[in-house]
Amino acid sequence: MNIQWRRRIIWLALALLIIAALVYGFRPQPRLVDIAKATRGPMQVSVGEEGKTRVIDRYDISAPVAGMTCRVDLDVGDPVEKGQALITINPLESQALDPRSRAEAEARIAAAASALHVAEQNVKSARAEKDLADKELSRLQPLFDKGHVSQGQLDQAAAAVQTTRAASRSAQFAVDVARHELEAARTALSYTGVKGQDDPDANVQVRSPINGRLLAIHQECEGVVAAGQALLVVGDTRSLEVETDVLSADAVKIKPGMRVEFHRWGGEKPLQGQVRTVEPVGFTKISALGVEEQRVLVISDITSGPAQWESLGDGYRVEAEFILWQSDDVLQIPASALFRFNDGWALFVMQNAKAIRREVKVGQRNGLSAEILEGLTEGETVITHPDNTIEDGVAVKQR
Repeated sequence: MNIQWRRRIIWLALALLIIAALVYGFRPQPRLVDIAKATRGPMQVSVGEEGKTRVIDRYDISAPVAGMTCRVDLDVGDPVEKGQALITINPLESQALDPRSRAEAEARIAAAASALHVAEQNVKSARAEKDLADKELSRLQPLFDKGHVSQGQLDQAAAAVQTTRAASRSAQFAVDVARHELEAARTALSYTGVKGQDDPDANVQVRSPINGRLLAIHQECEGVVAAGQALLVVGDTRSLEVETDVLSADAVKIKPGMRVEFHRWGGEKPLQGQVRTVEPVGFTKISALGVEEQRVLVISDITSGPAQWESLGDGYRVEAEFILWQSDDVLQIPASALFRFNDGWALFVMQNAKAIRREVKVGQRNGLSAEILEGLTEGETVITHPDNTIEDGVAVKQR
């Protein structure tokens, strides 16, 4: 073979090699995908929100009367017993009088003394009239018996007796009133600037209504308090409930008696609970993103043994997970493998290195997993997070 033929063979081999490289380079490449297998196992659907504990038997104690409180010797968290004196309220100090007010008080004493003298003289006058009426009746009675006076005259005399007796009693009452007014005027002057706590019987003891713990102290130092002012808060921390505000759309799914688990409360194991009530009124709350949300309070009881959560107190943070649905044996796949198709759900099954689209019937979903009712069997491989480049029959390869 001469040199010319050798060159032709070499060039032909190079051309074939280039063509083969081009064909290999431009052939369809399989799409890299993430895959997961359909498995059977337990699954649950829940709603999780942040809640806080609160004491069921909570008592806000206020001042029954106005006065001066003593310093509270108790601290928050101290145990208290039913009937125990928590705080003492002393009467307020009497108001000091300036010279003008003192002169007015002395004048009121003099006026009350004069009114008493007048009332006493009125008593004497009323008694005299009563005695005269009694004598007149005694004089007319024998004459009436002999027929010398009429029945009308005798009745007038009897009525006069009743009138004068009533006037005498009224005059005596007026004396008592005047005497009390004089005593009140003298007392107002004599107790000027005197401390009210000198009389122990006048002090008011505020006592605990239950056995529990002191939860808050609103008035710790000595000072003046008004009637109805908040002083202390006591409650039984052995009886706790959990309040959780959830979205109104989730609240309609939660029913009384539903099971709830409390996580991240500080213990090693979650606490078990039960929904007691879903309040029928909602409220508006601004989320962290500035969005207005309608929220509803759900009140739950802790059913776990008190020994497990004895360290919990009032206002502690917990994460409540309301169990809406659960099953121990469910065929499930990652929810990211599903997509909408023909008004239903579909997914891609990986068979023979190809993506095969298959319509399925979906049951419960919890955000991470989805229950498959029809269209898939256990152990089949599905493609998760399929993008727009994945089509029915396209070649695929595990990433």
